[in-house]
Amino acid sequence: MALLTIVLWTTLCGLLAGLLLVVALLPSRYVKHSPASKESVVVQVLVLGDIGRSPRMQYHALSIARHGGSVDLIGYHESPPHPDLLTNPCVKICPLAPPPKLLRSRSIPFLVAGPSKVLWQVGTLIWVLGYQTKPARWLLVQNPPSIPTLAIALVVSVLRNTHLMIDWHNYGWTILAGTKGRSHPFVEISRAYEIVLGQAAPTANVTVTHAMARQLKGDPYSIKTPILTLHDRPASIFQPLDSLADRRDFLEKLPETRNLAPNIISGQTRLVVSSTSWTPDEDFGLLLDALVAYARDPSARPLVAIITGRGPQKTYYEERMRELRDSGKLPNVRVFTAWLSMEDYATLLGCADLGICLHMSSSGVDLPMKVVDMFGAGLPVAAYSKYESFGELVREGENGCGFETSDELAGILARLFSDRGAEELRALRNGARKEGSLRWDEEWDRVLGRVFGVID
Repeated sequence: MALLTIVLWTTLCGLLAGLLLVVALLPSRYVKHSPASKESVVVQVLVLGDIGRSPRMQYHALSIARHGGSVDLIGYHESPPHPDLLTNPCVKICPLAPPPKLLRSRSIPFLVAGPSKVLWQVGTLIWVLGYQTKPARWLLVQNPPSIPTLAIALVVSVLRNTHLMIDWHNYGWTILAGTKGRSHPFVEISRAYEIVLGQAAPTANVTVTHAMARQLKGDPYSIKTPILTLHDRPASIFQPLDSLADRRDFLEKLPETRNLAPNIISGQTRLVVSSTSWTPDEDFGLLLDALVAYARDPSARPLVAIITGRGPQKTYYEERMRELRDSGKLPNVRVFTAWLSMEDYATLLGCADLGICLHMSSSGVDLPMKVVDMFGAGLPVAAYSKYESFGELVREGENGCGFETSDELAGILARLFSDRGAEELRALRNGARKEGSLRWDEEWDRVLGRVFGVID
């Protein structure tokens, strides 16, 4: 506890020093925004994460730029971003310097590494938001992560006369609770911090679900500033793939499916796709258990599962997959992991028979973007369903199926991939196409276009 106290005081002092530095130096960068044409609207879009793995924030940037606004897209530049961002003259990517490798090492205790990373992030955020970019009319910040993003964003927005909008994807403290436990002191601190900054910081808020908006309006958040709901919608890159020739060409090119392409095209072998960040809030073991149960039925059709994404638990589960394969528990089932470009991932979804989502909401009121992408490609889903906002995206029997256990998922696979399930799978695919027909641009224009001032 003594060490915790020291670390907390160090963090607080560092944050205070950083904020004082901003207060001392930033006023000279203050500008007054006058009513102007939409071409002069400047928006800073901030994500304290990898830009390439933050599709919603990338889509915000593209929507603003599509209407002539200028965007500074700020975040870590680790994986390739959306290709349109790289060619759009209205978008400037402003990379944040990542923390030193020493602070990312697992050999350093969390009580030391966590606050140290926060101090590093304070410095880099102040530098990029306050000095490398010009004052903006709006600062749109993703939450989570909330520490130190919300505090720095609030101070910078006040000193630079910028309107601050928080895009609530989830709650940082509930994610932290999933790894540290609900009673951990840092979880309590994170929760209090997020509540206070949520009440004090924004000019406006946007949420991914109606359920989250209702929660933010009530206790303990009690946010009084406007809260809008902008459901995630697929970008134009995700499209149904109807051409058999195009499907065949792609499957023959992809290493994981090259030798199986004819059987997948004919329907003799079924193809399922799941995207995961390999984190504890997605129990990949549930899918493996379901595949083992599915494979026990000798009449079950051969199945190929491709799992895309990167994350901390990937190596662990790859070892489990090897053990299951070597022990003969996955006959007629082949599981591959892959890291694909956005274009190839979108095409893979268009080639698949079913998408699988293992997202387990830490807050109960967020939604997985990966399901939206699947619908954009006309791909029905089987998704973990035990959280409040599930029905805002997946409608049972219309565009997908929900499950809570591995046996339920195995049952869905067996039913949909049987001869008797062909009609049901076809109906779900039609429902997925219908759901995916409403695109991000339409939804964004309706909800946020006038708020940012890029639409009359």
